[in-house]
Amino acid sequence: MEIIHFSAECYPVAKVGGLGDVVGALPKYQNKLGHVAKVVMPAYHNKFLQQNEFEVVYDGWVRLGSNNYQARIFREKANKLGFDLFLVHISGLLDREKVYGYDDDTERFLAFQIAALDWIAQWEHRPDVIHCHDHHTGLIPFMVGNCYQYRHLSHIPTVLTIHNAQYQGQFGWDKLYYLPAYELRNSSKLDWGNCINPLAAAIKCAWRVTTVSPSYLEEISYQANGLESLLAQERGKSAGILNGIDNEVWDPAKDPMLSKTFSVRTVDSGKKANKEALCTVFNLDKEKPLYTFIGRLVGEKGADLLPDIFYNALQQSNREINILVLGSGDPHVEDRLNELKHHFKGSYNAYIGYNEVLSHQIYAGADFLLMPSRVEPCGLNQMYALRYGTIPIVRRIGGLKDTVTDIGDGGFGICHDQTSVWDVGHAIGRAYELFLDQKKVKDIRKYIMSLDHSWDLAAQQYIDLYQM
Repeated sequence: MEIIHFSAECYPVAKVGGLGDVVGALPKYQNKLGHVAKVVMPAYHNKFLQQNEFEVVYDGWVRLGSNNYQARIFREKANKLGFDLFLVHISGLLDREKVYGYDDDTERFLAFQIAALDWIAQWEHRPDVIHCHDHHTGLIPFMVGNCYQYRHLSHIPTVLTIHNAQYQGQFGWDKLYYLPAYELRNSSKLDWGNCINPLAAAIKCAWRVTTVSPSYLEEISYQANGLESLLAQERGKSAGILNGIDNEVWDPAKDPMLSKTFSVRTVDSGKKANKEALCTVFNLDKEKPLYTFIGRLVGEKGADLLPDIFYNALQQSNREINILVLGSGDPHVEDRLNELKHHFKGSYNAYIGYNEVLSHQIYAGADFLLMPSRVEPCGLNQMYALRYGTIPIVRRIGGLKDTVTDIGDGGFGICHDQTSVWDVGHAIGRAYELFLDQKKVKDIRKYIMSLDHSWDLAAQQYIDLYQM
């Protein structure tokens, strides 16, 4: 099969969150199964574009209402990612450094989708599947099935994967003229809440809909930012497929970013060496248990509660624990997390920003990973932690519920039910009690490192879905 993935992110080209990790790995594993998977994404003005070689495979113009923009599509020559990568360059719209956060994001991603379809419409053959990821590519299933200029593509099966239903890309009907011409009687396919809603349109028009974990498919039936009834209506074509992780990128035995590599057999010495290196850099005590949070500092992740959680935990433990934070997001949360450095020197530190190398080092050196999420469609951090022998402390929600079982239920993690200062604080206390039993900790580490959360199973599940 020839599978075309459309996405706003793809690691290592451009990554903001888990979407980038998924799209950077799933096509590679589908290729390993004998298929031909490709990725089409915007050409952001970033290091990847500047430091790699490309060839132009399409040169044209994209029309967005009354405006015309030059559009070129580049193919990465060396196949560095394990699949063909195509970058859509649109002068004046996509040639910027950041992925999101511009006032004209609606125009940027609409132009991206139209330019990509204009290119595919010129192919002499047809791909077997068009796989769209989140709302940034959500109008493709509608346009393929309804716009006059793409009618010859209408028989290509389209799949939508919902990575996060909270973000839907809505915009007003005053921008309808941006879309290529179609029969106006089909406008109801675009409408949700009296506006054009790309995610809702994709749910309506895609042949199949997936979520990134089975539990998240259940949760969005009652928590989907207004799409609950639509998702219930389309439940018959929906499936929950748990994300995997790229075991080639996330392999503690070969990871060049670590102070010391390690395997299941050498996990104790490996964790110790990486923890010592982290504690030296961040002025922490290597003898204390090291808790960490890695991720976006936003409400969905429960990050607004972290300053209070950490303050209480450090006070109540008489600073007998270490806490290290890596992340960025809400400026108010960032400021409060930075303030804690002055109160708890030697027990607490924070790196505000994004640092891929440091994230690997923290997974390798930490004892516990905190994920007190309010929303977690799948979660990859807990799988990275397991792979590196770090015990996850998670809320029972979404993919966290599907991947982490509490030690009290014969499992290997610490679980809690609510995103609250008290619940997370209690979980931190349980983890401290566990840390005192080093024999049990060592047994858990060896067990969780042997768990298989690779993409092999999920990649096959997607192939099976395409063929239904």
